[in-house]
Amino acid sequence: MNDRSARVPASGTVHWVGAGLSTGSGLARLCDAADRVRLWHRTEDRAAHALARLGLSGRAEARAYTPAALTAELAPGDVVVSMLPAPEHAGILAACIRQDAHFACSSYVSDAVLDQVPSAEAAGLVVLTEAGLDPGIDHLFAHCLVGRAREALGEDSPASYRLTSYCGGVPAVPNDFRYRFSWAPAGVLNALRAPARYIEDGAQFVAERPWEATRRHVVDGEAFEVYPNRDSVPFVAQYGLPTAWKPQLFVRGTLRLEGWLRAWDAVFGELRTGDDARIAALAQELAAAHPTTDADRDRVVLVVSLDVRGTGGRTWAGSYLLDLVGDAQESAMARCVSRPLALGVRHVLDGSLPAGLHRAAGTAARSEQWLRELSLEGLEFTLRVDR
Repeated sequence: MNDRSARVPASGTVHWVGAGLSTGSGLARLCDAADRVRLWHRTEDRAAHALARLGLSGRAEARAYTPAALTAELAPGDVVVSMLPAPEHAGILAACIRQDAHFACSSYVSDAVLDQVPSAEAAGLVVLTEAGLDPGIDHLFAHCLVGRAREALGEDSPASYRLTSYCGGVPAVPNDFRYRFSWAPAGVLNALRAPARYIEDGAQFVAERPWEATRRHVVDGEAFEVYPNRDSVPFVAQYGLPTAWKPQLFVRGTLRLEGWLRAWDAVFGELRTGDDARIAALAQELAAAHPTTDADRDRVVLVVSLDVRGTGGRTWAGSYLLDLVGDAQESAMARCVSRPLALGVRHVLDGSLPAGLHRAAGTAARSEQWLRELSLEGLEFTLRVDR
C-alpha cells in the first residue's frame, strides 16, 4: 500500500485512451517525456494505424481498449489520459483510484467525476481536467488576464468589468455550411440543445436556445458570430475575479464564421422540435452531407478579452488571441487540444502537480508558466494590453 498522506509518485507510464479527432502531436510530446506510452483504441490494429499516422510507430505500444483490459495493465503511479466521450470518464477515474493511478482529460468536470475527487485526493492521486483547448487554453488566457488586471489596478477598489471568452473550430476556407465537424456531430447538436447561463448588463440571463443569443463579434478586423454556451457564471469565482469588481458582461461561448446562423436555419428548426432519436439521425445526416476530406484544413480561433473600469478613471484592458490553421500533418483542433493536455500530463510526471483536482493551471502564475512552455513548443498566440 502506498502512503495515503502523500502524492503517489508517477511511474513514468502513460496510457492514452482513444485516438479520435483530438489526438495529435501532444502524444508525440509524451513519447519524449514518458518512459513508456500505451495507446488504447477500439482494436490493436486501429491503435497501431493511429500510431503510424502520427509517426509514432515503435515509440508507443498499441492496445485494444476495454475497461477490463486497461485496468489489468494499470500500476501504481501510472497516468491515464482519457480522450473518450465525457460520460466515460467517471468509470475510468474509478479504475484509476482502485489501481493508484493518476487521471487526466480535456473535458469539463462532470458531477460523476467531481464526486470521486475526495477519494482520489486522499489516495494521493492527481485528477487533471479541462486541460485542452476549450476548456483549457481559454482558462490559461483568462487567469493571466485577471492576474495582470489585479496587479495593475489592485483588487480592493470598486470596479466593473467585461470578460468574454469565445472559441470555435471552423473551416479554414469558408464553405456554404459555414462549418466542418471537428468533433462528433451529435455532440455539436446536443451542445446547442443545452441552455446557456451568462451575465449581461450586470444581470444573469439564461438562453434556452443558445443560438438565439447569437451576435456579431469582430476579432482583428474579421467578423464572426458568437453565442453563449454552458454555464458561464461559476467561472467568475474559478478565474479569481475580485469580489469588489462587479461583472457587467461575463460570457464564455462559441465562435462561428459569419453567416453561420443563416446557413444553419434548417438545423435549428430540427433542434426546436426533434426528439433524441431524431437529433441522433440528424447528426448522421449532417456528417454525410458535409464530410471532411484529407484536403480540408481546419482553423481554430480562440479570443479571450477583459476590460476593467475602476474608480477615478483608472482602466485596464487586455486580450489573448490564438488563430491557428491546420496542415497536412495535423489538424489545428488536434494540436490545440493535445498539446496543453500533454503539457499537464508532463507536470504530473515531474511531480509538480499536487494531488487533487486541477482544471488546467488554476492560478495566474501557473497559467503564465504553461503559456510560456506552450509558446516554446510552437503554439502561437498574441497578447495585447491597453492601459
